Amino acid sequence: MKIEIDTVKGFQDFLPPESLKRNKVKEVIEKFYKLYGFLPIETPVIEFDELMRPETLTENEEDEAVSDRFKLKDRAGRNLGLRYEFTFQLSRIFKQNPNIKLPFRRYQIGPVFRDEPVSQNRFRQFVQCDADIIGDSSIDSDIELISLVSDILKELKISSEIIVNNRKLLNSIVESVQIQNISAILKELDKKDKINEDDLKANLRKYADPNQIITLFKLLEKPLSFFEENAFDGASELQDLISKCKNLGLKINFSPFMVRGLAYYTGNIFEIKEPGKNSIAAGGRYDKLVGKYLEREIPAVGISFGLERMSELAQVKFDNTKTIVISIDEYPTAEKLVKSLRKSGVSCILSKDKPGKALEYANSYSIPYAIFIGEKEIEIKKFNLRNMQSGEEKLLTEKQLIKMLS
Repeated sequence: MKIEIDTVKGFQDFLPPESLKRNKVKEVIEKFYKLYGFLPIETPVIEFDELMRPETLTENEEDEAVSDRFKLKDRAGRNLGLRYEFTFQLSRIFKQNPNIKLPFRRYQIGPVFRDEPVSQNRFRQFVQCDADIIGDSSIDSDIELISLVSDILKELKISSEIIVNNRKLLNSIVESVQIQNISAILKELDKKDKINEDDLKANLRKYADPNQIITLFKLLEKPLSFFEENAFDGASELQDLISKCKNLGLKINFSPFMVRGLAYYTGNIFEIKEPGKNSIAAGGRYDKLVGKYLEREIPAVGISFGLERMSELAQVKFDNTKTIVISIDEYPTAEKLVKSLRKSGVSCILSKDKPGKALEYANSYSIPYAIFIGEKEIEIKKFNLRNMQSGEEKLLTEKQLIKMLS
């Protein structure tokens, strides 16, 4: 039988140096999660399919990610599936652990899976990075998450813009025009960045008459102050968010066309994008999801982004193996030096190959330094350190070597 030697479509491998960069970006993300007081959790990759069905998750709304889930069966014939995100698992966690002290600040970094069409930037497995505050209904929690991601992006040297809206406000705008099918209208408005305005208006005619559409678009061009002055639901909530962010030096842009996930957002929603380009991170308030199996409302707000997108945009220096120790017929001494370097936190590998071959290996993995140990070095009790980029060599004692490399 002929075996196809290839990765499954929509899945990918990460090899050095890309894998090193991903690890560095993940390290930065986790550093800021911890600085902001978020605690790590881990959840299973596989859940009961019943927990992931649209009718279980939301009220008469189907999220695109939910419909694209991978479905499985175990030996007992139970219906299972691969997690497509982390947020829905929180409702199960709180049902099983109802005494978790609130507010609960959690983060999670791990793979999620979606059985969706594949493109250049869309894969069926990707690493999602989530942070959520559960049990706090204040705007302060929303701001914490925006500030958190803003700090991460600064550290990774990624330029960005923050765009906000409010689902209550969106609903009240559509209701004010007396359009009945709010969810269908929002679904169409969410396509604004993907299709031209004429096509968008043509799509809206399925659910509203021409006068309603004209009025709706006129309203959506109004500034946030108009909605606040006219007591639109959600407007003051959004204005409070923008004002408090401004006090923290965070510039916020209001976009009444931004919808985000239809399935569960209930209040402020936010998206962080490359200026004029694609989304980097997104999130919002979802107050009706976490407590659904406890039959009570637990306020919650979260933000999420993909490690792949962050790694693609990040400008970071990442750690590599620091040095290769090349033994020229002096293996016991070289072994002792390697042990000493590692004990001092210097990453290194030991080679018994001929110097030319060892140096070629070091170059292929961008190892910045090489240390030669031969008869001459043993005699003078110093080691020959070569900078692989400049070619400069220095004779150093073990103590000097450790000081320089660490």
